Amino acid sequence: MGILSRASYVIRSKVNSLLNRAENPSESLDYSYEQLRDELQDVKQGIADLTTQKKRLEIQKRRLEENVEKHNDQAREAVEQGRDDLARRALEKKKQKMNQIEDLETQIADLQGQQDRLIEQKNELQSQVEQFRTKKETMKARYQAAEASSRVSEAMTGAGDQFEDVGRAIERAQEQTEEMEARSAAMDELRDTGAIEDAIGDQDQLDRELEEVRTSGAVDAELETLKSEVGDESGDEDAEADTEADTADVDLGDVEDAAVEEELETLKDEEN
Repeated sequence: MGILSRASYVIRSKVNSLLNRAENPSESLDYSYEQLRDELQDVKQGIADLTTQKKRLEIQKRRLEENVEKHNDQAREAVEQGRDDLARRALEKKKQKMNQIEDLETQIADLQGQQDRLIEQKNELQSQVEQFRTKKETMKARYQAAEASSRVSEAMTGAGDQFEDVGRAIERAQEQTEEMEARSAAMDELRDTGAIEDAIGDQDQLDRELEEVRTSGAVDAELETLKSEVGDESGDEDAEADTEADTADVDLGDVEDAAVEEELETLKDEEN
């Protein structure tokens, strides 16, 4: 195969592929059905034309038959008048008309045969057209159902792809989040252990520990101060309580002595 032949073959293949993709089966079936209907209409028109021609021949035949009767009457009348010459001429015309009638009958018979064949063909073609119409509607319904199913399948496939992309995006986001969390935890751990210096405070682990010691010492000193203050306040309160108790004891003794003296005086009065 030459280069030009191969190129021509490739081009035809590409064109056929494009036409197949662009072709709509429903439209193709409707177009084919219309073509068959046009052919059926042409057959019907041909039958009508042929029948018209046959009718014309039949009319012409009837006229010739009328002329035959006329010439026959003319020949009889000429014989009655003793005019054999006129009778011969009338019989000759009668013979000519009869020959024409025979030719017309042959033509009419041929046209009748053609008409019968066309009618059979028309009936067969009409039956085929009806069958094709039924198949066409069935194929169109199947094609539309398949097309709808294909669209649904494509939509589901596209949705599946989108869900798969979304799933991958979620996985990537989760992985990145976990990586950032791990990195943040690692930085905190390194900062706590002093493996890296605090970029803001410019302190290493030793500085932080010393700061903690100083802070702890200050807190302990303040705690001791608070304890001392609280202890002094407690001692003063105890001394005051002892003093008040002693005073209460003295006062109670005086009260008791007065009561005894009063009771003694009462007894003395009763004896007297």
